Amino acid sequence: MSDSIIGLTDWLQTAPGQYLLGWEQAQFDLTVADLFGYNALQLGLPELDTLRANRMPHRWQALPEEASRAGAPQAEVAVAAAPDQELAGDEARPKAARVHLVTNAAALPFPAASLDLLVLPHTLELSADPHHVLREVERVLVPEGRVVISGLNPASLWGFRQGRGHLWSRLHLPGATPPKLYLPEAGDFIGPWRLRDWLRLLSFEVESDRYGCYRPAVRSEKWLQRTAWMDNAGARYWPIFGAVYFVVAVKRVRGVRLLGPAWKPRRAGATASPVPVANRR
Repeated sequence: MSDSIIGLTDWLQTAPGQYLLGWEQAQFDLTVADLFGYNALQLGLPELDTLRANRMPHRWQALPEEASRAGAPQAEVAVAAAPDQELAGDEARPKAARVHLVTNAAALPFPAASLDLLVLPHTLELSADPHHVLREVERVLVPEGRVVISGLNPASLWGFRQGRGHLWSRLHLPGATPPKLYLPEAGDFIGPWRLRDWLRLLSFEVESDRYGCYRPAVRSEKWLQRTAWMDNAGARYWPIFGAVYFVVAVKRVRGVRLLGPAWKPRRAGATASPVPVANRR
């Protein structure tokens, strides 16, 4: 697990990694700006400051234990920092989000129904038990609270090249040099269709989803700039095949209403009036 996190950190410093971070940062800023409440938490990926555009009074950055053991560059770990001592303003923030606590992603140190917003940037695909992490998210979110999730899409040009590299390495062809993996070695990616099923099982309702990063799997900044036109073309002609997906889901809690008897009680002392019957002979 540590190797995959180190690989992701290094990969994010490359040209395609910076391209991905730029697109995701814009999406997070647009999404969380109008989400209101009191408490918000970002879990993982300190290279992104996903809550910088949010206006909730209490916002924290948490780092999973695996990332802490691997070492997180650009992240200032301040476990004992008080929540009211930070967030004086966006201009006071460092380039990378400040980490306030290191925790187990599947056992968050928050009481039930205590968070209004939880952001998971690539957290599920780096977790050993992503479904357990989602159950923990459901526990700590308030009713009508929101979770924002980003992940790499296996059904994309980037995912196809990564899958080809994995297949080649499993074949063990003699005398053949396997191609280098394009994306970091971060385990099996979670497809958006699979994520929707998990969210539905936990009583979440997907509010919105979108895809981005349609440029091909190239490594140089030069070719990324030359293929910039594919972002507009991909969003129009093959929208679900972007390299990254972005999902916003709402926690729904179904109310229970006790229904009384459908009949009306008979009034006391009420008697039936006689009905005259004509007797014909």
